[in-house]
Amino acid sequence: MEPHEFKLNEEGLRAVLPPLEAEIMEYMWKVKIATAGEVYEHMKERHPEMRRSTVSILMNRLCERGLLKRSVETGRGGMRYVYSITTTREEFEKRIVETILNALMNNFKEATFAYLSKIKK
Repeated sequence: MEPHEFKLNEEGLRAVLPPLEAEIMEYMWKVKIATAGEVYEHMKERHPEMRRSTVSILMNRLCERGLLKRSVETGRGGMRYVYSITTTREEFEKRIVETILNALMNNFKEATFAYLSKIKK
């Protein structure tokens, strides 16, 4: 997943993902595997106006971004999609940092290198 934009005024995942997608990913990293219905049940506590179809759409977008994958399960109620994470939060954050630093180095090499050389552990 490559960030399309980095929002400087946002914190955490919201700097690289839309707010509801960030919330879904926070939940998915906790549970690892869930259906859209399970995620909807979790989300509706904070967003009572949210529709189940909205959660399904957002989860499909997260699949397109490569953060989730889905498989089909057949049960008593018929077929349903089961979503699972494709990467840990730590791996995702590492990729984001690498992508942003690479872009800074490509576009502002001297300034980025000068700034990074001042940072101490």
